[in-house]
Amino acid sequence: MYLSNFIDYLSKEKNYSKHTVVAYKKDLQTFVDFCNDRFEILDISKISYEIVRDWIIELSEKKLSPLTINRKISSLSKYYDFLIKIENIKTSPLKHHKRLKVQKKLIIPFSEDEILKVIDVFSKDFEGKRNLLIVDMLYSTGIRRDELINIKINDVLVHENVIKVLGKRNKERLVPVILNLKKRINDYLTLRDSVKSNSDCFFITKKGKKIGPSLVYRVVKNYFSKVSTKVKTSPHVLRHSFATHMLNNGADINSIKEIMGHSSLASTQIYTKIKLPKIVNDYKKNHPREKKK
Repeated sequence: MYLSNFIDYLSKEKNYSKHTVVAYKKDLQTFVDFCNDRFEILDISKISYEIVRDWIIELSEKKLSPLTINRKISSLSKYYDFLIKIENIKTSPLKHHKRLKVQKKLIIPFSEDEILKVIDVFSKDFEGKRNLLIVDMLYSTGIRRDELINIKINDVLVHENVIKVLGKRNKERLVPVILNLKKRINDYLTLRDSVKSNSDCFFITKKGKKIGPSLVYRVVKNYFSKVSTKVKTSPHVLRHSFATHMLNNGADINSIKEIMGHSSLASTQIYTKIKLPKIVNDYKKNHPREKKK
């Protein structure tokens, strides 16, 4: 079936992250199990589109979202593209497949006022300083949660005012450090030196271990729930907030693209749509007829 070859291809040749490779593997295994259970087919390298269509129907009946189904089909499509590449098949069964329509959800960023308010709720001990820096670094740089977790001590070049970040597909980039963030980095490093640790990771627990994604999620959710009524309060919302606030204050979209590590400008342009609430607010605030009310 060449599944193991495909997984090796993703990790070694395409340089996909471990998380992404695991997601591809899981999606493909789900389809393998479906073909085996429903049609007693073990080799999925040569199947018809009708079988894929039946799988899509089953996934829909399980109440999976169109977005999730599209992702699974995308994994399958890349597998067949790989088989074409190694000349195992000539045509993909998904050649004429059309993606399911997805209703795009607009992530509402935190307001600048909410960002300022959350800064005041942190304690002054090691965990408090670390948590404050986690929030500030996510917001001030727009980096992803996984990128933040994997920052090494040597990646934080304080004197050069930059942080070295390893992004998707192992692409390295330099992210600028503003003055306030630099101060909080130094405050954290002073306390970090007092924690016994053999880890070379920049962010650690009070036991000296590398922090995990769930800790970062809890930090953002717990602290922002104190100052915000928004339903979604996650590290990714901070990334959206960074881009939105930068655009609202006149930053060039190409600069934001480079800082965030987007491979194409299209990924960055989504944040231009988030300016609408600000436009509506400005309209209501400044239009003569609204002001009279």
